[in-house]
Amino acid sequence: MPGKTARMNSPTSDQTVLLARIADALERLAPSPAVKTDWLASPAYVWTGSSARGVDRLDAPDLGLLRGIDSQKERVVTNVERLAAGHAAHDMLLWGSRGMGKSALLRAAVRNADAAHPGRVALVQVAQEALSGVTDLFAELGHVERSFLVFIDDLGFEEDDGAGPRILRSWLEGGVEARPANVRLAVTSNRRAIVERRMSGQDDPINPRDSVDESLALADRFGLSIGFHNCDQDAYLAIIAGYASDHALEWDQGDALEWSRRRGARSGRVAWQYVNELAGRAGKTL
Repeated sequence: MPGKTARMNSPTSDQTVLLARIADALERLAPSPAVKTDWLASPAYVWTGSSARGVDRLDAPDLGLLRGIDSQKERVVTNVERLAAGHAAHDMLLWGSRGMGKSALLRAAVRNADAAHPGRVALVQVAQEALSGVTDLFAELGHVERSFLVFIDDLGFEEDDGAGPRILRSWLEGGVEARPANVRLAVTSNRRAIVERRMSGQDDPINPRDSVDESLALADRFGLSIGFHNCDQDAYLAIIAGYASDHALEWDQGDALEWSRRRGARSGRVAWQYVNELAGRAGKTL
């Protein structure tokens, strides 16, 4: 009996218990294995740079409420419809004035195409800080039986950023890092050139046009480059009229113009902010 007790309390037994506790603690500290993304389950996704999370509902206005951008809307909607149908489609650059509905139009076009072709197309939004992981994203999407519009919002590169534009060119021009056939890029930017360009002593003083052409070379890689410009007064009021009618809100033209004067701009965003103000005054939610 004494011999049995000695064996139970032996150093070997204590070490086994200690090692088991250490192993259990390490297991609790270890990160959970990454959940594999189901690329067929959601209408939209957000790419973080190394993984993606699904978005159950793609929030977008009805296409009919996007006014003052009729020609831009037609081109974007047609192109996204082609992508959803599995036909040839373009990469798109939507550039120009802030608040004129560039990103809202892209979301609305994808939602419209998904309604016409259920489950055939999805939006994947990528933040600028996650650009370095987009090649890995393409590798995943290329094996999925579905079309994807990879969306980079408000993209802009500084003058001294050489790596960013090179990466974007490689995606658009082909090669080992190019986006697969079932993926197209949609980029919004406040600048047509995307790359900020300042005339400097290094620019050719004889032919400054060369510097301009170089700064626009990246934009030329997109099959569709669509400009958005500040709306005039009539377009601004038409946007408000559409939203107000849709939400059963009363409004006054003079009040709407005073709102834009206080904001110092007329745009789709300013119009929507005024409609939000109307809803607040009426005690309604949007």
